[in-house]
Amino acid sequence: MTVTPITPFHAMPGHLIRRLNQIAVSVFQDHMQAQGFDLTPVQFAALQALGANPGIDQATLSGLIAYDRATIGGVVDRLEAKGLLARRVSRRDRRARELTLSPAGTALLQQVQPVVESLQDDILAGLDAGERAVFIALAGRLAQAGNARSRSPMASPRNQEP
Repeated sequence: MTVTPITPFHAMPGHLIRRLNQIAVSVFQDHMQAQGFDLTPVQFAALQALGANPGIDQATLSGLIAYDRATIGGVVDRLEAKGLLARRVSRRDRRARELTLSPAGTALLQQVQPVVESLQDDILAGLDAGERAVFIALAGRLAQAGNARSRSPMASPRNQEP
């Protein structure tokens, strides 16, 4: 079914990007539910970031997944309540908490990774393989170019001491 734009607004990049986000979240949630997983896209991103960067703090996690620092605590709280991560007092800064995946979090991440990889095809339905590669490259360039203007810019982890 083809939907014809009703007004010029419907063809504006900002509107289309918002719609694509809605579609991506819906596809993600449908696949997770169908596989029996209770996980949001942001929770998946957080688990993946923690799997690759054990021991980071919440501020670093928010930068890695480009998520608002004021609300990352709720994401961490929910993941901790599900038994998927653990917090401990930082050895470097007693005020900070280091985050690590629990064994259950590591196991879940391994289980959902192939599901998340496979659902990407559904998110990009309507594009052939070449168009998908171009779309991903262009979307990546746009995200990189606009990163500094974001209210939650993506940031690399700070140097962590052992």
